[in-house]
Amino acid sequence: MRPDDATRTSLEAAVFRRLVEHLRARSEVQNLDLMNLAGFCRNCLSNWMKEAADAEGVPMTKDESRELVYGMPYEEWKAKYQREASPQQRAAFEAGSHKH
Repeated sequence: MRPDDATRTSLEAAVFRRLVEHLRARSEVQNLDLMNLAGFCRNCLSNWMKEAADAEGVPMTKDESRELVYGMPYEEWKAKYQREASPQQRAAFEAGSHKH
């Protein structure tokens, strides 16, 4: 079965919301770990949200898009959950083909 465009969009939105909720619940997973393993992180998601808003003419700041993804202001999330990157994490990031 191939869903119509409206159904597909609804399903994609539900999947995105579930992904964001999953990442919020897994705050121990660092953005750098996500970047090293998957090539994207929470910041990427928030940047993509902002780009989509811009493309649709929806006013949204970078801070607002980050809060939508993180579930709180970004600076608050960083203070609560972000840890200093280990030398191994930094080396893996530098060796990767992705650039944040």
